[in-house]
Amino acid sequence: MTDAITHSETGASTQPASGPLTGVRIVEFAGIGPGPFACMLLADMGAEVLTLDRVGARKNLKSVAGRGRKVVELDLKDKASIAQVLDLLAHADALIEGFRPGVMERLGLGPDVVQARNPRLVYGRMTGWGQEGPLAQAAGHDINYISVTGALAAIGTEQKPVPPLNLVGDFGGGALYLVVGVLAALLESKKSGKGQVVDAAMCDGAASLMSMFFDMTAMGRWIEGRESNFLDGGAHFYGVYECACGNFVSIGSIEPQFYALLRRHAGLTDTSFDAQMDRKAWPELKQKLVQVFKTKTREEWCKIMEGTDVCFAPVLTMAEAPHHPHMAARKIFVSRHGVTQPGPAPRFSRTPSAIREPASADIVEVTAAWKGQA
Repeated sequence: MTDAITHSETGASTQPASGPLTGVRIVEFAGIGPGPFACMLLADMGAEVLTLDRVGARKNLKSVAGRGRKVVELDLKDKASIAQVLDLLAHADALIEGFRPGVMERLGLGPDVVQARNPRLVYGRMTGWGQEGPLAQAAGHDINYISVTGALAAIGTEQKPVPPLNLVGDFGGGALYLVVGVLAALLESKKSGKGQVVDAAMCDGAASLMSMFFDMTAMGRWIEGRESNFLDGGAHFYGVYECACGNFVSIGSIEPQFYALLRRHAGLTDTSFDAQMDRKAWPELKQKLVQVFKTKTREEWCKIMEGTDVCFAPVLTMAEAPHHPHMAARKIFVSRHGVTQPGPAPRFSRTPSAIREPASADIVEVTAAWKGQA
């Protein structure tokens, strides 16, 4: 380790800052999964994010989740580096880390130490199990965190649960709740002048995402058992169907008027389809729809139903999605360093988000600039 913190190729912008978070300064401790994704969102919205990574890590310019920020290489076991990190954090608005509980404290970078130097700092902590509880120190992944919330048990086929990628735990219940928490704490700190710790646990967030289903259960509108309800593949009018070409389409014709359009465009004149909300009729009606959708290709069904109020869409692969007319018209996907990737979201009318491209800077210069703006 050299005397000064070294920096690698960076993801900061050479263009004027843009986005509603312009002027917000965030220090990210490098990790995987929800932490980097959360920082990608914050950087897209204009925040200046410095990522602290291990020596020799280097910046991967093609990384989607790593876009839009500078990378600083350092050895967190080196006391001189810790001192420099504390100096950097003294002029930051927020910190984001995703280590197991206790790691930051052992490094000498726990909330008490850092907030003693910078009382207004928002300290964002991303974990699977949370900062305390019987499982706080246990290893885990998205699939484990959503297992204990009721989410995984509700997703999949009648035979067994199916992991919904790592969208529900890592990104939905983790990263997005971390971003919401950090932004809320930043707003509050502007009024109070005091920061606070944001404990974002994936099991907490995934449980929160299940709120509507707990609500419907309480009202008697949702029952235990996959493929038994109108949103879990049980209903014939809300699901995925294979076409003659082997590709798939999705329908979500829940409301009566949309269901009537489905019947009209699919030629469902059989009176048995009158029993839309009869759970006992769903298995038979689903099998009938299976046969109906196999009579035409996906392209043919698109010509008949896409753009109508049937609530219809083709099921596209990641390779196909960027070329869909609607996705292309809104420029939802962009190409960066030869990599096709989703662009910034959401969209802002006056302070648009943007993917900021790399520019080089020295960590000493960055620290000095932050001091000058403090």
